[in-house]
Amino acid sequence: MHLVYPAVLASLLFCVGLYGVLARRNAILVLMSVELMLNAVNLNLVAFDTWLHDRLHSGQALTLFTITIAAAEIGIGLAIVLLVHRNRGTADIDRLTGLADPGQPLALPGPPEPGAASGHDEKAEATA
Repeated sequence: MHLVYPAVLASLLFCVGLYGVLARRNAILVLMSVELMLNAVNLNLVAFDTWLHDRLHSGQALTLFTITIAAAEIGIGLAIVLLVHRNRGTADIDRLTGLADPGQPLALPGPPEPGAASGHDEKAEATA
């Protein structure tokens, strides 16, 4: 079997997964896209292991490790998404930009406002 066929399929799978990570807003769909990308890597590992006729089958062993890590990642990721959805009421990753309380507005980083506390005491400088 030629190496081109699984390599092209793996690159297509990886591109679809990358598009899903970059374009989707739902956290579940982003996790599914990450899984597609990991499966593309697994396909490449097995294809190159078969093509190189490796006696130790190191590509297949690495694939098993990758599958194990992917299962742990999806378990922890789904648990986090479910807890965030329970607390915030949404799984939209654009609306989950901070760790503030759900009812509080998020403070965006930027330059301090004039007249705001700046970290040093002006009275202490005037008396010194």
